[in-house]
Amino acid sequence: MINITLPDGSVRQYQEGVTSFEIAQSISEGLARNVLAAKVNGSVWDSNRPITEDAQVQLLTWNDDEGKNAFWHSSAHLLAEALEDLYPDVKFGIGPPVENGFYYDVDLGEHHLSQEDIAKLEQKMLELARQKNEFKRSEVSKAEAIDYFTKKGDEYKLDLIKDLEDGSITFYEQGKFVDLCRGPHIPNTSFIKAAKIMNIAGAYWRGDENNKQLTRIYGVTFPKQKDLTEHLERLEEAKKRDHRKLGKELELFAFSEKVGMGLPLWLPKGTLLRERLEQFMRKAQMRAGYQPVVTPHIGSKELYVTSGHYEKYGADSFQPIKTPNEGEEFFLKPMNCPHHCEIYKVRPRSYKELPVRLAEFGTVYRYEQSGELHGLTRVRGFTQDDAHIFCRPDQVKEEFTKVIDLVLYVFKALGFEDYTAQISLRDPENKAKYIGGDEAWDKAETAIIEAAAEKGLRTVTELGEAAFYGPKLDFMVKDALGRKWQLGTIQVDYQLPERFQLEYIGADNAKHRPVMIHRAPFGSLERFVAVLIEHCGGNFPLWLSPEQYAILPISEKYHDFAQQVYEALQLEDIRGSVDNRDEKIGRKIRDAEVRKVPYMLIVGEKEQENGAVSVRKHGEGDLGSMTVEEFKTLFQGKVAEMLNK
Repeated sequence: MINITLPDGSVRQYQEGVTSFEIAQSISEGLARNVLAAKVNGSVWDSNRPITEDAQVQLLTWNDDEGKNAFWHSSAHLLAEALEDLYPDVKFGIGPPVENGFYYDVDLGEHHLSQEDIAKLEQKMLELARQKNEFKRSEVSKAEAIDYFTKKGDEYKLDLIKDLEDGSITFYEQGKFVDLCRGPHIPNTSFIKAAKIMNIAGAYWRGDENNKQLTRIYGVTFPKQKDLTEHLERLEEAKKRDHRKLGKELELFAFSEKVGMGLPLWLPKGTLLRERLEQFMRKAQMRAGYQPVVTPHIGSKELYVTSGHYEKYGADSFQPIKTPNEGEEFFLKPMNCPHHCEIYKVRPRSYKELPVRLAEFGTVYRYEQSGELHGLTRVRGFTQDDAHIFCRPDQVKEEFTKVIDLVLYVFKALGFEDYTAQISLRDPENKAKYIGGDEAWDKAETAIIEAAAEKGLRTVTELGEAAFYGPKLDFMVKDALGRKWQLGTIQVDYQLPERFQLEYIGADNAKHRPVMIHRAPFGSLERFVAVLIEHCGGNFPLWLSPEQYAILPISEKYHDFAQQVYEALQLEDIRGSVDNRDEKIGRKIRDAEVRKVPYMLIVGEKEQENGAVSVRKHGEGDLGSMTVEEFKTLFQGKVAEMLNK
């Protein structure tokens, strides 16, 4: 008998050789029908693979990311089977799952897929899926694998086999299709009920432009037709919410080839939005005891050699700036933390002063590859709401918990309600990627795990996702369309204080090393704004909107009164504009709606006589007439409600 430990901590005994599917059956038939794969001692396995020793087992369904990956990996094989059925001479490259579906790189010879071909391919996939063919795993020798694909004439699989070690090669078979694959896969093809080919692109074999260009077929599948329909609707909505599209329409930001790729230009309205976010964070930081600092946009090479950033990120930095002095080199700042370490060192510190919390909206630069640049989400110059807390070891957990509170306050104020905290730890199998000893790492990881548990956060743990100098807590946020984004990070660091020889005098009058906590609730302001735009579709929270109202005079006769209303609202820091164009009021209202202005204040003869405005709310319509004072009260009440909820 072997012991199987389930995620709730319960232990069950089973006969050696039991499968995850059989474990699911012993719990409930309903669960067994939905199991796609299983995580066994941290590795994802087929649900029909025998377990021969004590193990921790998590049963994976469509609700688990690893379950979806197995589903989409199997769907890539189903696509390949359909292709081979329709085009017997096809040759196959690789077919992995990706974030929203899968792709397969294939060589179709001279054939180019038409829309008619795509429809046939989708139909054939569903036809094969209904055959309920099992995904059968078999271990083969390298010689057998080479022999099989030599006879088949598939040079791409033979190229892949060259890099594999004998004894580590597996085939998967479903129906008449056999593929070189590590797995894992779902039990059989009948789980796949809906299929859609999403895109056709070109891809060089092995990513090398000297190799042949293959056809990359992207697809997505679901266990229910309803899920596919909803997915396609979300994609259409995502196109409407694309921050690049809305950023242009709302005149928030732009890019210029002359300025350079990946270097955003913030337009007046975008700058107002950005500054409002900064003001919001500065106030929150001041209440939490942070001190503002400003550091240069460049630093000497020696600074980044000391911090370790040069060794780890030198290749991703811009080329060094060389001065007339021989051997003197500077880099555009890739990180703010080394500068903050030097600020901490400007004078001796006592244990009574700690924690020292230094905050900066610091702009940093990283040379991202041109093919990876994407709107504001991946740029070469961006600003972080960066802060570094220097504290005693006994203060780490308390300070970490306070930062969690700050991150959650930000999420609440901006309407991000669905999030998971990812505990990112060191990869125990590859410690060479990280700096520092085991004792410091163990302390840092324990502090993060305990703080997250005490705050009652919903967490997942990911090995190998830590920063090179310490573990971290990354907040994974779901937006209005259900997409995941990494926003906000908190990191515990015992390494930089060591590298920079940071010290404080303790109660024992001896020198001690502080611990450093890195934190950025927004992360990158550019990326945060991009996610926020797509989350709210450009309908920003009232307190944040760069244009909170538009005053719309019915005719030129009321321009002076409109200006009086504008000046009265400006005194209360309520931001807006006056539309003095020679246009009909209907056109002005439509244009304000397109600009997603929260409030439209219409002024005409009656409003001028009564010192009032006719208020219209974006997306809702008329709210009636009210005095300017009444509108101020309404507006300020709404803002207070949003920020204090």
